[in-house]
Amino acid sequence: MKRFLKWTGLASGAAGLGLGLYLVAIQLTGNFAAVVPGEVYRSNQPTPADLATYAERYKIRTVINLRGRDEKSAWYKNEAAAARQLGLTLIDFPLNASRRLDAKTADDLVATLRDAPRPILIHCRSGADRTGLASVVYLARVAHEDEETAEHQLSIRYGHFGVPFFSPTYAMDESWEDMEAAARSAS
Repeated sequence: MKRFLKWTGLASGAAGLGLGLYLVAIQLTGNFAAVVPGEVYRSNQPTPADLATYAERYKIRTVINLRGRDEKSAWYKNEAAAARQLGLTLIDFPLNASRRLDAKTADDLVATLRDAPRPILIHCRSGADRTGLASVVYLARVAHEDEETAEHQLSIRYGHFGVPFFSPTYAMDESWEDMEAAARSAS
């Protein structure tokens, strides 16, 4: 029994280390991915160099910043200046990863994603939680993908842990469930 517990502990530790290394790696590489190639992409907080690369390679026209306007922070000043210099539309749409969206904010998010000039880059700080929710919303409400495909955007693949009572960012999963329930009751 002692030997079993030792090996179980070692296996758990190795799995935890592997997951930790994966999460660090996706952050170091920008957590960049196509949501719908040619239409919408997602990432963590881009640097001005990242924005220039994405604009050139993916023809990005709009950046949706889910962190919100923050004129006192260097990251925001750098992003706004880079967007201006590159001729990109910058939309500041503040979300809090640990708070459920109210119905109006959810509707405004859908409208923003639907109406913004494409291709779009959506980002938050880590590109996992708020960006995951916006990506699900785009796929389901704008691109009309099936629920299973859309919900993959809120997954560990992008660094999102949607665990009730454990993860404060579970609010993004709850927000999506609220939006689905509202859509069902409207139809």
